[in-house]
Amino acid sequence: MGAKSQSLSLEGFTFEESWEEKRKRAEKIVEILMKTHPREKLLIGDPYRTLVHCIISQRMRDEVTYRVWEELFRRYKDIKTIASTPVEDMQEFLRKQGVGLWKTKGEWIVKASQLILEKYDGKVPDEVHELMKLPGIGRKCANIVLAYGFGRQAIPVDTHVNRISKRLGLAPPRVAPEKVEEYLTELIPKEKWIYVNHAMVDHGRSICRPINPKCEECPLKELCPYAKGLVKDEDIKGSGKKKKTAQS
Repeated sequence: MGAKSQSLSLEGFTFEESWEEKRKRAEKIVEILMKTHPREKLLIGDPYRTLVHCIISQRMRDEVTYRVWEELFRRYKDIKTIASTPVEDMQEFLRKQGVGLWKTKGEWIVKASQLILEKYDGKVPDEVHELMKLPGIGRKCANIVLAYGFGRQAIPVDTHVNRISKRLGLAPPRVAPEKVEEYLTELIPKEKWIYVNHAMVDHGRSICRPINPKCEECPLKELCPYAKGLVKDEDIKGSGKKKKTAQS
């Protein structure tokens, strides 16, 4: 058992499995996911552009996020330009682009840019707790910046990673996303952390979907307690609220 697992518990799982069994199964799962959903390039840009992308992406479809992100940097060019842009102008830009929460996100983008210039000499911090001091950056976004901006080993837990980890029995079904991250970093070898988010996201879009997952087509079905009926959607925290929040 690793050092971190001393603070984690096997209680809360809906089936019995030792730490050793869970760790071996987790490694097999990640290997299959990496082969099934490979990516030649993991980085989407420099840390600052990754950070802005993450702010825009909150509660947004990926295709809309990417379009707005590209247009934003065509128009505003760099961090200094964005930091000197009036918050109202950034908000109006996002509103016209059809971005949800445009008021909040516009303020976050401008104020985070100003703080990076003033406090961090224009360089995005490369430590999770420093990143979380920036407006609009929670733990998930901080890990996205580390993984996709800096190429560091980190596991961002978004809605796909949260759902799939619980269906796969790699985290108890009722724990918060922050705790899911702890279980994953304990069970999965560190050199593979950076691959987990993109592989689970791709898997969640194509096979392990929120509604009507394609379990019979899934390459993980022999390793998956959800496919075997040992974990159910009603066990998973928040699963009953998906339809209500999907349009929020």
